[in-house]
Amino acid sequence: MSAASCLLTEDQFLCSICLDVFTDPVTIPCGHNFLKTCITEHWDIDLPCQCPNCREVFNTKHELQVNTVISEMKAELWKTGAEILQMIQKRRLKIQEIKHSEELSDEDADREISEGVQIFTALKESVERSLAELIKTIQEKQRKTEKPAEGFITELEQEISEMKKRSTEVEQLLQSEDHLHLLQSFTSLNTVPPTKDWTEVNVHPPSYEGTVRRAVTQLEETLSEQMKKLLPEVQQSAVDVTLDPDTAHPYLILSDDGKQVNHGDVRKNLPDNPKRFFNYVLVLGKQSFSSGRFYYEVQVKGKTKWTLGVVRESINRKEEITLSPQDGYWAIWLRNDNEYKGLADPAVLLSLKSRPQKVGVFVDYEEGLVSFYDVDAAALIYSFTGCSFTEKLYPFFSPSPKYGGKNSAPLIISPVNQ
Repeated sequence: MSAASCLLTEDQFLCSICLDVFTDPVTIPCGHNFLKTCITEHWDIDLPCQCPNCREVFNTKHELQVNTVISEMKAELWKTGAEILQMIQKRRLKIQEIKHSEELSDEDADREISEGVQIFTALKESVERSLAELIKTIQEKQRKTEKPAEGFITELEQEISEMKKRSTEVEQLLQSEDHLHLLQSFTSLNTVPPTKDWTEVNVHPPSYEGTVRRAVTQLEETLSEQMKKLLPEVQQSAVDVTLDPDTAHPYLILSDDGKQVNHGDVRKNLPDNPKRFFNYVLVLGKQSFSSGRFYYEVQVKGKTKWTLGVVRESINRKEEITLSPQDGYWAIWLRNDNEYKGLADPAVLLSLKSRPQKVGVFVDYEEGLVSFYDVDAAALIYSFTGCSFTEKLYPFFSPSPKYGGKNSAPLIISPVNQ
C-alpha cells in the first residue's frame, strides 16, 4: 500500500450522521464509525438496526463500545492542532513585535535625523557667523592701518612732485645763459622746498594675534552648548547597575545596596572564585549587556584617583595585564589628582575644562561606541569608536587605594536625573 493511500482525511474523523468531529466514536459490526450518541438514537428510532452508511442490517442490537484507537488519534490530533494554533499565534505576535520594532526604529531614525539636522544647522550657522565676524574684525583692523598709510603716501607724493618741479627749475636755470635771470632767481631756487620730517613717521601693522583663537573659543562654547542638548538623549538609555560582590578584589568594601565601593585597610579572606579579581583592585557590575544601548552615572567627587569603564566577560582576572581595548578594557582614569587619560593604545592625555564630579558612561553595542561624559558640564570627556564587541560587556569600577586618606571617598553609582 502506498504512503498516499494511508493518508487520513478530515472526513474520516467526522460522524456521517451529525457531521461533527468524533469525540466518543464507536465501531459497529460492518466497520463504520459513528458518534455513540448518534448511532444509539438512530437505532432507537430505526428498526431493524442497520448501518446508516451501507444499510447492512443487524438482527440484534449490539452493545456499543468506544473505539479507543480513533478516540486516542482524535485526542492526539486535538493536541497537535492546539500546538499548531499556539505556534501560529506566537508567530503572529512575533510579526507584530517585529513591525512594532520597525516602527520604533523608523521613529528613532526620524528623530535622530531631525535632531542632527537642527544641531548641525546651528553649528553651520555659528561657523559661518563666526567666520564672517572674524573676517570683518580683521578687515576693520586692516582699514585702520590703510587710512593713515594712504594719507602719508599722498603727502609724500606731493612733496616728491614739488621737489621734481624745483629740480627741473634748477636744471633749467643752470643751462640758461641769461645771467641777469640767474641772479634774480638764485635766491628763490637756492633753497630746498619746505618738507615734513618723516624720520619719526611709521605705519605699524595691526596685531592679529589671538583673533582666530578667540573665534575658535567661541565655536567651542557653541559646540559645548549643543553637546548639552545631546546628553539628555544619551541619558534615556539609563540602566540600573549594582556591584557584584563575587567579583570584588579582597581590599574593596561594598555597600549593602551595591551602589558604593571604596578601598579598605584590611585584605579580606575571600574565596578565590573564577570571577574575582586578585591583581587589580576592581569590581564589576552584576548586570551584563550584549546588545543595544546602556548608560549609567558614577559620582567621583572628592577623589584623586579612579578608573571607570566597561570590560568584556572573558578578561583575565588573575594576571597582570594592560588596561586597554586589546585586553578587553574600555576605560578612562584619573591619576595624580588632575591627570586624566583615555586608556587607548597608546593612552591619550585628556585636557578638561572642568573637574568632573560625576561621570556618565554610555555604550552603543552595535555601533561599537563607548563614551564618557562630564555630567554636570554636559561635556564629552572621551570616546572609543569603531570597537568590535562580540561578547557580554560589564561595567567596572576601581576606587584605587586611599593614599593616606586623600582618596578615601567612595565611587557611587548615582540615579540618572534627566
